Amino acid sequence: MPMTNYLANAMANATLRNTSYTSPATVYAALYSTAPTVSTSGTELTGNGYARVSTTFSAPSAGSTSSSAAVTFGPATGNNWPLVNAFAICDASTGGNILYFKTIAAQNVTVGNSLTFDTGDITIVIA
Repeated sequence: MPMTNYLANAMANATLRNTSYTSPATVYAALYSTAPTVSTSGTELTGNGYARVSTTFSAPSAGSTSSSAAVTFGPATGNNWPLVNAFAICDASTGGNILYFKTIAAQNVTVGNSLTFDTGDITIVIA
């Protein structure tokens, strides 16, 4: 998963310029109808039962880590969600910064249904 400019700059400052970076106590998965990029925030879903989901990761090995539990969004309430085509890992339950992002095959989430990423489906490789 690509990292955003925000995180890349924070990591470079922390490792090369002795500038402190405080990692978030909890990270959250988020869904997007317009994908973020390294420098743009995309369009995150809102309302109708959508909320970011706290997400945990396994200890990294060779710069790679994966989600250590299933991540379930929803169910959708009131109206169907916009077509989901990306997800991201963020440093806050609302607002905050996008750390990593990835486009996915378009997903329809209709009223009463949820979208789940199984354990290990979210993998981050820092190369």
